[in-house]
Amino acid sequence: MAGAAAMSGSWFEQLEAQLEQQLEAFLSSRPEQRQLLEEEEQRERQQRLKRRQLEVQAEAERLRRALLELATEITQWQGRVERARAAGASALADQAEARLRQLMGLGRDRWQALSSLGDEFRRLDADLAALQREQEQQAATAAASGAPAQAGSGERGPGPAGATPGSQAEAAGAAAAAASSPATPLDPIELEAAWSAFEAQQELEQLRRRHGTPPV
Repeated sequence: MAGAAAMSGSWFEQLEAQLEQQLEAFLSSRPEQRQLLEEEEQRERQQRLKRRQLEVQAEAERLRRALLELATEITQWQGRVERARAAGASALADQAEARLRQLMGLGRDRWQALSSLGDEFRRLDADLAALQREQEQQAATAAASGAPAQAGSGERGPGPAGATPGSQAEAAGAAAAAASSPATPLDPIELEAAWSAFEAQQELEQLRRRHGTPPV
């Protein structure tokens, strides 16, 4: 069985090599066919590059929106940390600070992903530009020899939208370096419930102060 498989593989390789030689001989005797084949391969490559650029743009836009939403959430938790500290709720402030660090870590990961997409887009753009130059050179050579040449479109789309997440994300990144509390954050749902209870208590105390009632 092994010998039969080896013979089958060898036969297929020989057939493939023979067909390749026949194609090369055919193209050598017909330069215009070789040129048409090369132009078709260039067009297909150009289409693949452009499709990938569109995918990169869509992903970059999704990340940009996510970063802006995250920056808003980070700003909210920065304010919560300050309010809890000012009210003397140290345990809640530690939990809020731990949640803040989580969000900042997520922001750094998303920022890095967006930066990588920007690098990939620039590489694709350079490949498209090089392909366009190659097509123009072929067209010029064909025009000089009197042979027809078809050059693919060299259009290039804009870079990924929103390469930066805005000043809010920058402020959040600066605050990330300052956050150093070792507290382990609660589950986000539990933390939101604890924060709601804290805010309700704060509002009750303010109401009592306004009416001259001593705090409990």
